[in-house]
Amino acid sequence: MKGDPFSQDVYSMCKRIPYGRVTTYGLIAQSLGKPQSARLVGWTLNQCPVNIPAHRVVNRLGLLSGKDYFEAPDLMAQMLQSEGISIIKNKIQNFEKVLWIPK
Repeated sequence: MKGDPFSQDVYSMCKRIPYGRVTTYGLIAQSLGKPQSARLVGWTLNQCPVNIPAHRVVNRLGLLSGKDYFEAPDLMAQMLQSEGISIIKNKIQNFEKVLWIPK
């Protein structure tokens, strides 16, 4: 597990995402006071431990842009669908209803 402060903050934020909800790389970056660091959030999640719900983080359009970094191509979608989130063609449906905005 990456031990630098930014990575730890990203992991802590991800742990706060409620079951059945998603947030975005950009919203995490913004909530951590680094609004220009959305890509860094993504790279940090590519290397995160299994106990971090990285599957709940998507891009600003609701696309499963990180899906290729999971063990199987459909695993991210399967994990989200198991939480009741509808996905069609790698895009979350009713995105605004399941979007969680960190505070």
